[in-house]
Amino acid sequence: MQATTIAADLEIRAGGLDDPRVVALLQLHLADMALHSPPGSIHALDLSRLRAPGLSFWTAWRGDALAGCGALKDLGDGHGELKSMRTDPAHLRRGVAAAMLAHLMATARAQGLQRLSLETGSAPAFAPAHALYARHGFVGCGPFGDYVEDPFSIFMTRTL
Repeated sequence: MQATTIAADLEIRAGGLDDPRVVALLQLHLADMALHSPPGSIHALDLSRLRAPGLSFWTAWRGDALAGCGALKDLGDGHGELKSMRTDPAHLRRGVAAAMLAHLMATARAQGLQRLSLETGSAPAFAPAHALYARHGFVGCGPFGDYVEDPFSIFMTRTL
């Protein structure tokens, strides 16, 4: 399993979908999405869909503690999508999401992707995510891939 140290106290590792701590974090992620968006507007991936071909998954760790996760989906034609970005509540506002985003962007560049996009919720609960992505050069865009216009979704993109 490939691992990258992003900061002195944070390590990002490929995989981890069989770890019960990762499964619990992903279940929390899906449950939280359900609190802020109606069922037809939730685009978070469950465990089985995170194992799909063309999708890579990483976890962030502080020692033995799971700090967060994120995934990268290859959409083809040099376009990638961020998926399943989530920080464990015990590690919020400690740089986990920024480190995971930097790792995913570097990985996308290394894979030859030229554009990276994402879909996230539009509710106030998603404001920290909107700010994070904007700080890293993402700008609003229209739906991409299989997405359609939805008042509960915000779409963002950036070139790499």
